[in-house]
Amino acid sequence: MRHNGRFGTFGGFYVPEVLIGALEEIEQAFDRWRDDSQFCQELEALSRHYAGRPTPLYYARRFSDQVGCRVYLKREDLLHGGAHKVNNTLGQGLLAKYMGKTRLIAETGAGQHGLATAMIGALFGMETKIFMGTTDVARQNVNVHKMRLCGAEVIPVEGGTGTLKDAINDALRYWTAHVEDTFYLFGTAGGPHPYPMIVRHFQTPIGHEARQQCIDQVGRLPDVVAACVGGGSNAIGIFSAFLDDAEVRLVGVEGGGRGLESGQHCATLVAGSVGILHGAQTYVLQDAHGQIRETESISAGLDYPGVGPEHAHLKETGRAEYVCADDESVLDAFALLIRTEGIIPALESSHALAWLMQQKGQLPPDAVVVVNLSGRGDKDVGIVESHRPLQ
Repeated sequence: MRHNGRFGTFGGFYVPEVLIGALEEIEQAFDRWRDDSQFCQELEALSRHYAGRPTPLYYARRFSDQVGCRVYLKREDLLHGGAHKVNNTLGQGLLAKYMGKTRLIAETGAGQHGLATAMIGALFGMETKIFMGTTDVARQNVNVHKMRLCGAEVIPVEGGTGTLKDAINDALRYWTAHVEDTFYLFGTAGGPHPYPMIVRHFQTPIGHEARQQCIDQVGRLPDVVAACVGGGSNAIGIFSAFLDDAEVRLVGVEGGGRGLESGQHCATLVAGSVGILHGAQTYVLQDAHGQIRETESISAGLDYPGVGPEHAHLKETGRAEYVCADDESVLDAFALLIRTEGIIPALESSHALAWLMQQKGQLPPDAVVVVNLSGRGDKDVGIVESHRPLQ
């Protein structure tokens, strides 16, 4: 699927000339170390004993009764740090260590990637800077505090809408001036090549585990695999193991915000068009003049006007389908999973649950659906309370 940094016609690296050498250096290091026995053994040990892999595949029986099919949750929320992000930060952080870099920088929206990077910076004793939009700093203040406790410097970004797009812009600007000693630990399966390839690689354990666990527990492959999509790292991680299984339906769920008709959403693959954002050709939300549109979502981690190029390719080829869930349905799903299973899902993951709730009566009772529960929702309790105060 990938050739010269592209997934079909999508991908590439559209960056300032000063960054081309840095990107090539990372690609060369990745190609050198990805299959190296020492690197792989160290990463596997950290993934198991530090992060907590493998994660379980859990049959959500009472939730299943409510939605009318058999729902299994891939419990990435149980990983250290509370989300799938640590899979990627361990891999890239270890790569940075092998390359001799002394500083990590990262962007973050919901704060989970920022926290996961800060954890790895502490683990490896590396200076760490996290760029985060001021809007997200305010709504994800718990994660901001955790990052600082790990010793990371959190840099609020005031430009634009103060969200993930703006954080990436400033991180790239900083990296341009510090390429010699700094490793940009990119958080999602997007951005310029080789990041979509690298992030995909380090997130594939999600899919490999889920596939085998479903065979072991159910006796067959699932009928549907669903995951939320912002930039798309958790989704591509679980989709990757099922791409060659044509009978498995792959569904990515984007942030519908207040609804597509309102224009306040971040459903890039549903409502966007092909363009270039943050160094890659992909689907983006843009106006008639190619200017990036503002986005809005109850979920900070999905509040992004682009998407990883592999997802754009999967949409174009029809191998995966992409839909969206609005904020109200996401809040409903968040509440239902807690009250039926005692599991607090991240608002990001709740988008996939919301889509599944909307399929009630459309999927047969014996259909097996695997949902990637990409993170836990401790960070989102305040946001939910502000929208739906408990009586």
